[in-house]
Amino acid sequence: MGPERRVILGVDVGTTAVRAGAFALDGSARHVRTRAYPLLQPLPGWHVQDPDVLVAATLAAVSACVADTAGAEVVAVAVSSPRYGVIGLDTTLSPVTPLLTGRDTRSAEVARDLRVSGQSRELHRVTGSPVHPGSPLCKLIWFARHEPYLCAATRWWIGLKDYLVHRLTGTLVTELSSASGTGMFDVHRRVWSADALDLVGVSGSQLPAVLPTTGVLRLSSAAGQAVGLPSGTPVVVGAGDGPSSSLGMAAIDSTVAGLTLAATGALRTVVAAPLVDPAETFSCAALTEDAWVVGETVNNGGNVVWWAGSVLEPDFRPASDDQFGAPGLLALAERIAPGSDGLVMLPYLLADRGPEEECGPPGAYLGLRGEHSRGHLVRAALEGVCLQLGGVRDRLAELTPISSVRLAGGAFRHPLWRAVMAAVLDCPTHVAGEDDDAALGAAALGLFAIGLAADLKGAVALLDPEGARTEPVAVDPTLATTYRGLRGKLPALRTIAGRMGEILDEVAAGPGVDWRATTGLRDVVGG
Repeated sequence: MGPERRVILGVDVGTTAVRAGAFALDGSARHVRTRAYPLLQPLPGWHVQDPDVLVAATLAAVSACVADTAGAEVVAVAVSSPRYGVIGLDTTLSPVTPLLTGRDTRSAEVARDLRVSGQSRELHRVTGSPVHPGSPLCKLIWFARHEPYLCAATRWWIGLKDYLVHRLTGTLVTELSSASGTGMFDVHRRVWSADALDLVGVSGSQLPAVLPTTGVLRLSSAAGQAVGLPSGTPVVVGAGDGPSSSLGMAAIDSTVAGLTLAATGALRTVVAAPLVDPAETFSCAALTEDAWVVGETVNNGGNVVWWAGSVLEPDFRPASDDQFGAPGLLALAERIAPGSDGLVMLPYLLADRGPEEECGPPGAYLGLRGEHSRGHLVRAALEGVCLQLGGVRDRLAELTPISSVRLAGGAFRHPLWRAVMAAVLDCPTHVAGEDDDAALGAAALGLFAIGLAADLKGAVALLDPEGARTEPVAVDPTLATTYRGLRGKLPALRTIAGRMGEILDEVAAGPGVDWRATTGLRDVVGG
């Protein structure tokens, strides 16, 4: 059986959908299947999911990929997922909690307390993970404060990928990448931090053993039956979605940053050892033992332009599966001059991760005048997202050199997104990767783990030879000058908007006023 009849499966379990890809080992073909599932919000700030629903969707997506490649040998299955989820299990390994996703902010008060006390700085130094409401460390402290009886009934605290790997293999473990996102793992000594565990009130015996991201387990007979694969098929435990995405878009050279933009956005680069910034802004996550991905995820990306389109006019309302703006809506924005004629949007529809002072003020349009049209509103939203990501690049470049940026994600199929982002970055910029870059990265890491590729870069090249031919994005010098001026003004505008938000909160918090309900904020966030 030649290499064209051998495939590896890369599975990326995302926030609202799983994407499974079957990649031919000679790069000649790929088959990608997706399955969606809901993100539930039972209370303000709570964002949860049923872990068994995610497992069922994953099995269905993998099964569809296996059917697409009937007759091919599947050499391994490799897994990727977000790193910030938390699930409690009882002694029978059944969930006693839903999956608390990275978007769940019920522990905001915990994060604030840790910052005020100064404990956040040492936690970040040791774990490489900023203290923020999405952090598993903060979630577990919240459980200890508010659900002590549930904590007493919980035998294990694990992440999403840990649960999925257990359902695939029957083995309960975690891996270095997911562990480094918990806020409880010493990334320098590669062990669970005793100080962090004491703070949380969890013992090391309640957390899974930590494997390398290249650890290999075996598919159980039950899971094999469900997806149509032989039991014993290698299952590579893999890395988190951020590191997997960096690998999938081949942004793993030390001076190259990978920027992904879907509903959310992220900018990351790869370093040889854990790198912790003193500002407590960036997370540091393992891809392998000697490749660490440092960067930041922003919660406000393509969803901001989707929101702008959904609230303007019904005739330009974007489709539910287009998070980046319907073509007609973006055509309106293209007719507006760069800088939106003085209109600026701070795109904080959702609070961002990181220290409180970095989470951003409430979203705001500033400089609004009667001559501004809905095209101005949309362009300002798009520019606001790009300017925010440009600021992430600037701060990251203070820690480690960045010479160029690779762009990936559905947003960059649109010329306007590409042009504005490249002008904001104002450095060599290329479009690379598809929507399945995290699944591809998972597959490439899997190929390396089972010894069918000599190194990570070679693994990506085998599975995606076309990915090496990236498309450069020309930087318009006029746009770059405009956005350079805007970026210089953003800190002052953030301060103004933050103070405005405080004043509005004080006014809205009057007797009998539930401002979140009256403004329909939950509906906006849900959109």
